[in-house]
Amino acid sequence: MTLKETQSKILSIIKQHQTIIIHRHQRPDPDAIGSQMGLAAILKASFPDKQIYAVGKQYPGFDWLGTTDTIEDTVYEHALVIVVDTANQPRVDDDRYTKGDAMIKIDHHPNDDQFGDVMWVAPEASSTSELVFDFYTAFKDQLTCPDEAARLLYAGIVGDTGRFMYPATSPHTMQVAGQLMTFGFSASDVNQKEDEISIPLARLSAFVYDQLTILPSGAAYIKLSDEVLEPFKLGDESTSSVVPLPGRLKEVTAWAIFVESKDHTFRIRLRSKGPAINELAKRHGGGGHALASGALAHDDDEIKQVVKELDTLLLEQGE
Repeated sequence: MTLKETQSKILSIIKQHQTIIIHRHQRPDPDAIGSQMGLAAILKASFPDKQIYAVGKQYPGFDWLGTTDTIEDTVYEHALVIVVDTANQPRVDDDRYTKGDAMIKIDHHPNDDQFGDVMWVAPEASSTSELVFDFYTAFKDQLTCPDEAARLLYAGIVGDTGRFMYPATSPHTMQVAGQLMTFGFSASDVNQKEDEISIPLARLSAFVYDQLTILPSGAAYIKLSDEVLEPFKLGDESTSSVVPLPGRLKEVTAWAIFVESKDHTFRIRLRSKGPAINELAKRHGGGGHALASGALAHDDDEIKQVVKELDTLLLEQGE
């Protein structure tokens, strides 16, 4: 299907369902929440007779972006489920996403895990929030975008573009951001909110800079085990805010941050300023964008292997 046909199909399916439940990925970022809550706000304003829900774990640090809904299993009967900003099914927050009558996937990650009755996946887009606004603009004669939806989508774009620094920030991204800023909300307030960190995260940031290992190739890495993280008392706060930090160092070209999970495996956050690292991520049970991917290390041996592969990748690129 063409883009217009896909968008039209999505709108048609939305119109056919009285109940719509929107999911996003686990351990959300501003784009996951912004696209989810922003789409929910657009659909609520456009179809006030429908029941629209946004589900998933609520994180206090993201209360400023809205509050998720708590619903019973029975709500999924005859419902449409929309999954936003989620590349693969194991990452969907709330595993009831399969219980609806129909499913739509809207995402900007590589479409390695194809799921849903209709998929709109655009890896070239800066964010899923950008796609949601594109959906609204494609049907402005039929949809309503309230100020709150604009605020949420703007927050999502700001988050996933790294304040418009990342390569996926296109002229279209800037046009969308500019259009969103014409709505009734304070863009500067959103920017300030996304730039804020707590004192525990500030202390963790200092630790990352102090303990980061930088190899001659430009590869960098740090392991954040439970033992390391415990003194920082982060609670439910995510370590995601420290992931971009190594990229601010001119000596660093690509980096890996290993964060221990509850099962004592390590979630890997991979980032790069140039060489593609998503194939490396795929070799370790992950994937993602060329310059921003995630993977999994089962033990210290696999951590060492990932670091070796990252180092080799950069050395080969430099030849």
